[in-house]
Amino acid sequence: MSTTATATKTKWAVDPTHSEIHFKVKHMMIATVTGAFTKYSVDVETDDDRFATAKVRVEIDATSVSTGTEARDTHVRSVDFFNTEKFPKIIFESTSVENVQEEGHFVLKGNLTIKDITKPVTLNVEFGGTGKDPWGNHKAGFTISGKVNRKDWELNWNAALEAGGMLVSDDVKIAGEIQLVKQS
Repeated sequence: MSTTATATKTKWAVDPTHSEIHFKVKHMMIATVTGAFTKYSVDVETDDDRFATAKVRVEIDATSVSTGTEARDTHVRSVDFFNTEKFPKIIFESTSVENVQEEGHFVLKGNLTIKDITKPVTLNVEFGGTGKDPWGNHKAGFTISGKVNRKDWELNWNAALEAGGMLVSDDVKIAGEIQLVKQS
């Protein structure tokens, strides 16, 4: 009679003081504007400590968008973009994690919901490793990158430029530095 080992479910949560979620978008097609979300949660469940088995949920407070310019932040929160009064949350839920040939690299697929519109996205994840901090907390680090088309979520506002082109690009680059803390 054989027995099969059962993996232990491990829960991880974001360490917000050592994590960040950014986006970059072209402005006037000549420069890049960077923004960030300052309030969010990241919850991960793995089999043991194997991140290739991860189930990931990210919840972002869309009202926490910050681009360094209050007038622009107010515009991004408005009905022209996120409409945060009606849709205060942005949600990402993973559907799969795939190992890439290169050690420590993963492809994270999932569904991104903005303004109650859910679309599939693919993110590249680089695993930075694990370690214990001076207080005994077990941590893991990740660098995340990807690109989405903002119009897929009806973030359509734009203005034509006199010389041709548009004020804001459709493509938005997503970048994150995420440090997780083991909960159980």
